[in-house]
Amino acid sequence: MNILVTGGAGYIGSHAVKRLLRDGHAVTVIDNLVRGHAGAIERLRTIAPDRLVFHEGDVGDRALVDHALREGAVEAVMHFAALAYVGESVTQPLRYHRNNTAAALSLIEACDAAGVERFIFSSTCATYGEPPEEMIPIRETTPQKPINPYGWSKLHVERILSDSADACAAAGRPFSYAALRYFNVAGSDRDGLIGEHHEPETHLIPLVLQAAAGVRDAITIFGTDYPTPDGTCIRDYVHVEDLVDAHVAVMHALDPEHPGCDRRIYNLGIGQGYSVREVIDASARVTGKKIPVKEGERRPGDPPRLFADPSKILAELGWSASITDLEQIIATAWRWMREHPKGYV
Repeated sequence: MNILVTGGAGYIGSHAVKRLLRDGHAVTVIDNLVRGHAGAIERLRTIAPDRLVFHEGDVGDRALVDHALREGAVEAVMHFAALAYVGESVTQPLRYHRNNTAAALSLIEACDAAGVERFIFSSTCATYGEPPEEMIPIRETTPQKPINPYGWSKLHVERILSDSADACAAAGRPFSYAALRYFNVAGSDRDGLIGEHHEPETHLIPLVLQAAAGVRDAITIFGTDYPTPDGTCIRDYVHVEDLVDAHVAVMHALDPEHPGCDRRIYNLGIGQGYSVREVIDASARVTGKKIPVKEGERRPGDPPRLFADPSKILAELGWSASITDLEQIIATAWRWMREHPKGYV
């Protein structure tokens, strides 16, 4: 299959490109390299240089996207390209709505014009906002009430896809889409070819490992008095390779000829949570290093527990996370950090 991967030089997108190339697909990547890395593309080219085409540019550039879709004879799109810092979205909301929502709208228009029949969208559990405790674990039917512009920017795209599917169904045009709501994505490629590199880094596991490596002085726990067993927040950590497996399974399952258009909404998580202290303790065991810890005040908008109920995708597609042990997840991230202390630099 010919597949367009937007954001394919980024953390999750690059892991998707690797899997798709390994599976024998032809892959076209669009990435503006604002938060993606040319080094990731260079490494991915070693897998199948004749089946990987890279375009540096914005997903909102309609001429570029039209060219990429036409040149690559694209049959399916995996849309990962997005800004994804919650705090930044609060201070720069217009940037997030332009980059995440408006650019996605332009991409969907281009796909509609080109007759692309499968669209897999990288959504987020941030569309749920702060569900009450009785709604944990979170199901796909949980009301979506974002509490920040990042969550809204993704929810708007889900609505655009739904409306577009309605129009395609009414016109008798084949189209199918999936919105995959991620929880906390973690870990790195187990082969060590590519990995996680963010500037700035905001994800808990790499931050803890940076403290273990001495790159940062300490890791701060924001809040130690939550109503959880050890007083710290609990989150769902899904390994990036498992996440990609779900995308591939969904891509093959989508049926563009389905009456009314095939629409699939899935939560992607492991179905259980680990606390901040559990992450720190597991990282200490994996690295064999003492991790300096500071305790801070709670941050606004941090619920005590957030984790997925992934039973829907298990029932419909047979997907479940294969790496659920926290130390195994952390070990893959630690390998990448040890071997590439400066990431792709």
